[in-house]
Amino acid sequence: MTGPIERSVDDALLARLGKKQVLKRRFGFWSLFGFAVCELITWETVLALFSQGFENGGPSGLLYGFVIAWSSTLSVYTVISELASMAPIAAGQYYWVYMLAPERYRVFASYIIGWLTSMAWIATVATETLFAGTMLQGLAVLDYPSYSPTHWQATLLTWAAALCSTFINTVIPSMLPRIEIGTVIFHIAGFICIIAVLWHYTDPLHNADFVFRSSLNEGNWPTQGLSYCVGFLGNVATFVGADASVHLAEEVSNAASTIPRVITWSMILNGIVGFVMMITLLFCLGDVDSVLNSNTGFPFIQIFANNVPSTAGATVMTAIVLILTWACATGIVTSSSRMTWAFARDRGTPFSRFISKVDPRTQVPIIAVCVVVTIACLLTLINIGSPTAFNDVISLTITGFYGSYLVPASLLLYHRLKKGNILPYGSVVDGQDIESSSSPVVSDEIASDPSTTLPPDAEVTEKPKKDPTTTDPSSSNPIEVVDNQGRITFAPNQLVWGPWHIPGLLGIINNIYACVYMTFVIFWSFWPPATPVAADTMNYSVVVTGGVIIFSIIWYFIRGRKEYKGPLVDKEVIEVIRRVHVE
Repeated sequence: MTGPIERSVDDALLARLGKKQVLKRRFGFWSLFGFAVCELITWETVLALFSQGFENGGPSGLLYGFVIAWSSTLSVYTVISELASMAPIAAGQYYWVYMLAPERYRVFASYIIGWLTSMAWIATVATETLFAGTMLQGLAVLDYPSYSPTHWQATLLTWAAALCSTFINTVIPSMLPRIEIGTVIFHIAGFICIIAVLWHYTDPLHNADFVFRSSLNEGNWPTQGLSYCVGFLGNVATFVGADASVHLAEEVSNAASTIPRVITWSMILNGIVGFVMMITLLFCLGDVDSVLNSNTGFPFIQIFANNVPSTAGATVMTAIVLILTWACATGIVTSSSRMTWAFARDRGTPFSRFISKVDPRTQVPIIAVCVVVTIACLLTLINIGSPTAFNDVISLTITGFYGSYLVPASLLLYHRLKKGNILPYGSVVDGQDIESSSSPVVSDEIASDPSTTLPPDAEVTEKPKKDPTTTDPSSSNPIEVVDNQGRITFAPNQLVWGPWHIPGLLGIINNIYACVYMTFVIFWSFWPPATPVAADTMNYSVVVTGGVIIFSIIWYFIRGRKEYKGPLVDKEVIEVIRRVHVE
């Protein structure tokens, strides 16, 4: 349970970031840890995406690629954790970009990142629910060999999985923490059972030379090195989405410390079990051709069927993976809806006033949940016409996420290299002990309004009389004033580290490596899976991701720049005038 002191500290920190506490802080360390572990579900994803890395790279490419992806992604999420500790808020990436970017570009840059992050999460909802739907279809093929699966049936099953996740998120959200703790226990127990069964029943096992030294190039690339790089994306996708905890920041007690610890330990745990599952699959693979050409649609289901002496046993093992995939989809709906709700709260989406509403009974953004699931379900219609085209929607989960990580990580690196740009945690700025990186700044017209009060750390500045949207260049801090709709815009102040970060040269090196790695991943995410490339095998992810970016830019100039001014300060946050500063 969250104590009153913790709630007070969390509410005060959120107020410094310009927001009023409206969501219920129902997650503690262990429940959020369960949530984070079940969002990654690494050993389950190793099973689901096995063929991608196996066909391009083979056993050795899969195994060593997993280790590289695991360690490198941990580096990336270490940077994300540092940002989350500086500013623990549901908005996540677009808020950090606004906080770190040069004043001239921060509104535009944060708007584009907000769209990219939102669409990446919605694409992830579509992807994970489709995995659940097609796994259920694979189970039907396993138990009824005469059944002939169709794409429209898979899409209907996907919608059923999405509706179940929606029910939990909107009707019984108070059960989420308990569900996540129960799921992480099932996650570990299921892993142990499947590993034990495979090692016990598989005979013969592949030898160590096959597992650690053999390679494949089923994509017909000119060199084996190219094949490794293309297949590496399967391992990258295994670790996508660990920032899910970030978007629950306003529902977590002691968020500035809890979120980084949760991300770090969930990555370590999932990496260990994922690596063990990878080795197990490679030793227990059996006949390669039957696995890769399985009618079930998933190689791991065929591996279970080939090695376990009964169909019922293989069905139970597959059902374990299915249940955990569905649980992951439920959590992804939660994170995706919070991201979309946060962006709508700052007027970044169409129909933002509608989407940003919070249900007073459950303290959950129910409309945002429904919007996210509806768009995801519409995206899965693409699977009916072309599963290949839907794979490009899936690719948005890599390019979208890594693009949204790269921009704030690069900006953080810039500030790191500029000595004095980021003060140590607990530094005193303007006579105040700053625990967050920024504070809301408002105009004197709002301050003088008797119906309005200000947050304790608000800096009151004079509003220019000529232009209601200008910035005062003479001030030592950026001054964001009220626009013609009476909205107060958040203004970044002195950057201060949160309670969790890697100090000194080690932090700089890690930040540089994370940025280089993300650039590498984004580059290879646009490559097709095989050659020669035809219209039905082309990787259109550059079109999908580029389309999202182009649409957001066009919409920004048509409508967005009139509505989106950056993260807004909630008027309810404003309580007491502490200091008046007039230049």
